[in-house]
Amino acid sequence: MDRYAASGVDTVAGDTAVELMKRSVAATHGPQVLGGVGGFAGLWDASALTRYRKPVLATSTDGVGTKIAIAQALGKHDTIGQDLVGMVVDDIVVVGAAPLFMTDYIACGRVVPERIAAIVDGVARACAATRTALVGGETAEHPDLMAPDDYDVAGAAVGVVEADRLLGADRVRQGDAVLALASSGLHSNGYSLVRRIVRDAGLRYDTRIADYGTSLGEALLEPTRLYTAALLDVLDGPDGDAVHALGHVTGGGLAANLARVLPRGSTVDVDRSTWTPAPVFTVLAELGGFPLEEVEGAWNLGVGMFAVVEDAAADRIASALTAAGIRTWRAGAVATGDAPEGSVQGAKGVDGGAVRLVGAYAR
Repeated sequence: MDRYAASGVDTVAGDTAVELMKRSVAATHGPQVLGGVGGFAGLWDASALTRYRKPVLATSTDGVGTKIAIAQALGKHDTIGQDLVGMVVDDIVVVGAAPLFMTDYIACGRVVPERIAAIVDGVARACAATRTALVGGETAEHPDLMAPDDYDVAGAAVGVVEADRLLGADRVRQGDAVLALASSGLHSNGYSLVRRIVRDAGLRYDTRIADYGTSLGEALLEPTRLYTAALLDVLDGPDGDAVHALGHVTGGGLAANLARVLPRGSTVDVDRSTWTPAPVFTVLAELGGFPLEEVEGAWNLGVGMFAVVEDAAADRIASALTAAGIRTWRAGAVATGDAPEGSVQGAKGVDGGAVRLVGAYAR
């Protein structure tokens, strides 16, 4: 009798899951990855860093929050991995760093090999799209602590940037243009509010929503847009030095995630009239009975990333990103002065600039 299996931990299922995910993980490996899949530690040949004069390593870790509850409710697990990569790797590119490698962690009540493999396949596909090697991970079975079909995911990644190419508030100048990069939807933030709205409205995730053209659940599971590759191409191109700062719009919403990458004493008015929030936002707000302005600190409302760039290069950079599949537009400009009334000043412990949203959203 297998005492461990009898206690609720199936090591055979775990091994099966590893076999199912091997091919997708290996597809992210370049010559720097050593040892393949299944080792105690992932190995990455750091001699590739010798071409840098002064390499600075960047690291980030995150999860995808309660969006997982919708994936579990629908039994659709092949997109949540992209959400994880987006939350982790797109934080790294904010400082100008190119991601090198990533690891993931899945905790579950019961290992279902096909489900674990679907999650990891999503991670691997997104890693490949962001030029990141998936060098390792862990699947942990937690019977009694988690329900059999429950799971959670987390990940961490490491990137590198030349020290004199670091992006941040110290490079931002008065008159810089603020570009907005379109999101694909809700991404991976604000889902506790989303689920409460859906519950209070008495809706099911398989309910067809005319404005979405899909079921409610399908719209809510739209995977997080990946910005890393397109931004790295700009940073490595002729206008790379014109990019001064990037702000990833995640938890905290629009104003806060721009304010934290601006210098103290700077101000930005983000013009709402420069874009129209997608139906996924407007329908939820209508169901909840509140205006969009009340959820600017929870949802990205159509902007997944801000780029602060030299004004003279702004149109070229916007065109390059749009051509790469990320619609990009001017949404404001950097000024100096006291924080205006109604602005958000800094965030996440950073004493940064002041940002407020002005005007009305385009309809």
